[in-house]
Amino acid sequence: MDWWIILIIILLSLLLLMFIRVPVAFAFIIVNIVATFIFWNGEEGLKLLINSIESSLTTFTLVPIPLFILMGEIMFRSGVAPKMLNTLDKWLGNLPGRLSFLAVVGGALLSTLTASTMATTAMLGSMLVPEMEEKKYDKSMSIGPILASGGLAIMIPPSALGVLLASLGKVSVGEFLIAIIIPGFLMALLFFIYIFFSVKRNPELTPQYDVKPIPISEKLKDTIIYILPLSIIIFLVIGSIFLGIASPTEAAAMGALGSLILAAAYKQLNFKILISSLSGTLKLTGMILMIVAGSVAFSQILAYTGIARSLVSLVGSLDVAPVIIIILMLVIIVFLGMFMESLSIMMVSVPIFFPLAEVLDVNLIWFAVLVLIAIEVGQISPPFGLGLFVMQGVAPQGTTMMDIYKASIPFIFILLILIAIIIIVPPLATWLPDVMRT
Repeated sequence: MDWWIILIIILLSLLLLMFIRVPVAFAFIIVNIVATFIFWNGEEGLKLLINSIESSLTTFTLVPIPLFILMGEIMFRSGVAPKMLNTLDKWLGNLPGRLSFLAVVGGALLSTLTASTMATTAMLGSMLVPEMEEKKYDKSMSIGPILASGGLAIMIPPSALGVLLASLGKVSVGEFLIAIIIPGFLMALLFFIYIFFSVKRNPELTPQYDVKPIPISEKLKDTIIYILPLSIIIFLVIGSIFLGIASPTEAAAMGALGSLILAAAYKQLNFKILISSLSGTLKLTGMILMIVAGSVAFSQILAYTGIARSLVSLVGSLDVAPVIIIILMLVIIVFLGMFMESLSIMMVSVPIFFPLAEVLDVNLIWFAVLVLIAIEVGQISPPFGLGLFVMQGVAPQGTTMMDIYKASIPFIFILLILIAIIIIVPPLATWLPDVMRT
C-alpha cells in the first residue's frame, strides 16, 4: 500500500473518532494501536511501541512541565492575581484606555501564574470585563485586548506549553524558553501600539473618566509587596537557565519552591490550597503526558510505515524556497487551531512538520517559535477557535459570537504581522539562545 494512502487512512480515522467525541488523546492511542498491529508486525510491534512510549515519558525533559504548572497553581489559588492587577491599575491612573492597557500588562504578568491561554483569558475576563462594561468601553477595546492577551501565557516564560512543544520537537527546552522572551514582549508591544492609536483616533472607544489620585507611597508599597517578589522568582528561574547555572528542571523546581514560600509569606498557604494545587497539577500533567504518549506513538507509526521518510523526500525534491513551505505549514497550523485546541494541534503537526523543517535546514528553535505563535492565532480565529468560546463565557450579557469575532480580527492581524516580522528577522527568536550558548 502506498504511503500516502496509509496517511490518509490514519488521518481520516482520527477525524472520525474526534467527530464522535472520543477525547483526542484516546483517539490517537486507538489509531496508533490499530496501525501498529497492522503495519508493525502485530504483537511484537505493540511491545516495541509500549517500550518507546515508556522511554519517552520517563525523561527529565518533561519534569519542568508539572513543576511550572504547580508554580502557577499555587500562585493563582493563593489570591495573588487580583492584588497584582489592582496594583498595576493604580499606576495607570487617568491614562486613556487604561483598562485595555491593563488587560495587556495583566496578561503579561499573569502568564507567570497560569499554564494556559484559556485560564488567562478567563481570569482577565472575569476581573476586567464587568468594570469595562460599567465604563461603557466599546467591545472591540474590552473583548479584543483580553482575548489577545491570553496568548501571552504561552509566549512569556515560564511556559508549560513551550516546554511541551520543545520536548515533542526535540529541541533544547532551555534554549526555547529563552527564545520566546523577545517575541513574547514584542507581541505585548504590538498590542500596546494598536490600542494606543485606536484610542487616539477614536476616543469614544474607551470613554474617559476620573480616577481617584493614589499617593505614590501606596503605589510603591503595593508594588514591593505584590509584584516585586514574583518578578524576582521569575527572573531567578529564567536567569538561571540563561546563565547556565541551572537546567530547566532545576529552575522549575526553584520556581515551585519560591511560589510555596511566597504564598506562605502572604499567609495564604494552607492545607486546602496545597491539596487543590496538587490536584490541579496532577490532572493537567496527566493530560499532557497522554498527549506526549500519543504523539510519540504517532511519530513511530509515521517512521515505520515510511510516511515520514516519503514526506521528507517529497519536500526535499520541491523546487520552491524553504520559506514558502514554512509559511504553508504555519497556515495549516492556524487552520487546525480554528477547530482544535493547542495540545491536539501539537499531536497532529509536530511529528510531521519538525522533520520537514529539519530537512529544509532551518533553525528549529526559530521554527518552534513560529509554530507557537501560529497555534495562538488559531485559538482566537473564527469560527471555532477555543479562545472565542472561553471569552463568550465571561463576556457581558447580550454579547454575541459575532461581537467576539469582530473584536478578535484586528489582533489576529497583529499576530500575523508578528509572524511576518520573525520570519523576516530570525534573530528576534535566535539571538538570545545564541548568546546563551556562548
